Amino acid sequence: MPGLAVEVPHGLGQEEATKRLKQKIGSAREMFGEQVTNLQEQWTEGEFRFSFEIVGMSVTGRMSVEPDRVLVAADLPFAAIMFRGVIEQRVRGEIDGALGNGEE
Repeated sequence: MPGLAVEVPHGLGQEEATKRLKQKIGSAREMFGEQVTNLQEQWTEGEFRFSFEIVGMSVTGRMSVEPDRVLVAADLPFAAIMFRGVIEQRVRGEIDGALGNGEE
């Protein structure tokens, strides 16, 4: 499957970044819950593994929260490959927002 890769730097430390991202994921789950099916999530120390289906397409991946950056890697269905750039940009923007990047 084609891949998606996003890296977002931050200065929060691993614990605070993880806390903020968990809150963001909770909000997203509430917002998109009706569109997403077969959602599987697992947090282990600094890593979030996920899989879900949306409009009949499966997505799997992981998000690693490091002390100074967040890395997201996911497998996308072939039908979504032409939207990879848009998806990466949206994921990066959502992570930036959750981490408060760009705030003065």
